Amino acid sequence: MSDPSPITDQAVSDAKAAALAAVNASSTLAELKAARSAHVGDGSPLAKLNGELRNVPADQKAAAGRLVGESRAAVSRAFEAREAELSAVEEAAQLAAEAVDVTAVPRRWSPGARHPLNLLMERIGDIFIGMGWEIAEGPELEHEWFNFDALNTDGDHPARSEQDTFFVEPTSSRLVLRSQTSPVQIRSLLTRDLPVYVVAPGKVFRKDELDTTHTPVFHQVEGIAIDRGLTMAHLRGTLEHFARIMFGDGAKIRLRPNFFPFTEPSAEMDVWQPNAKGGARWIEWGGCGMVNRNVLRAAGIDPDEYQGFAFGMGIERTLMFRNELKDMRDMVEGDIRFSQQFGMVV
Repeated sequence: MSDPSPITDQAVSDAKAAALAAVNASSTLAELKAARSAHVGDGSPLAKLNGELRNVPADQKAAAGRLVGESRAAVSRAFEAREAELSAVEEAAQLAAEAVDVTAVPRRWSPGARHPLNLLMERIGDIFIGMGWEIAEGPELEHEWFNFDALNTDGDHPARSEQDTFFVEPTSSRLVLRSQTSPVQIRSLLTRDLPVYVVAPGKVFRKDELDTTHTPVFHQVEGIAIDRGLTMAHLRGTLEHFARIMFGDGAKIRLRPNFFPFTEPSAEMDVWQPNAKGGARWIEWGGCGMVNRNVLRAAGIDPDEYQGFAFGMGIERTLMFRNELKDMRDMVEGDIRFSQQFGMVV
């Protein structure tokens, strides 16, 4: 009598039943893949039974091999059939999700808008062109001589420290990212015939933290007028006309004594904003004054024959006051909704 076979009908039946149950319980292709690995893979019960065939007595090997082989084949067919079913279901779900309803109302294209800072700079340029002035531009990467020396700014002035100004390496190049648009005024005096009436709007750079009222990259507009016989009265009249267009007919300015290296006398300029929310108020708008004689000499102009005035203010600051904005960060975050609220008019 031969030894009993290590492969029994019950063991094969149980392994087959467990595999078929796992097939039926799989509701996704991912679950079916896991079930296949557990019941058909190398470590599965059926695989282990198949490995036991080497230990089956010779006279029982054919029957045992047929039993295991038929069970494995049945399980494989079940997996393939279930895979086809689940693939069809998931493909149908994907097609349904990607379906396009051609009868649905289309989404409307939402147009953007130009940034209000650009619109405001153009508006300011139009105002001064209307007064007979010219628009001037200059490089944002500037030499120290134009940014400081020609503007009568001493070598030990705080503005020339690395805490305030972006210097370009190597520092021996004496190149900076301009901290004001005043260098454009110097370039205008050196390249234009007198008299000169120019306004220079543009981008400037300072080492400020980005917060509600500061940003390291912002915009200024500065103006300079050089002619015979100009006085503070001409400066005041120019700025008051500018203020009325910016803030309304009831706007007016006041000048408070101050110090700037490139003007003498110098003044801080406040503007009376008649239409401010919460009531009319004074706001600090910019600086101004008569062009310092040293600045005129640096440009090769005789200060005894020509005089002039200069002024400057921040575009972002002007936009904030003019349109009651509270946070300067809104201007630089690139949210199209910020620009859309202005449309094409500031």
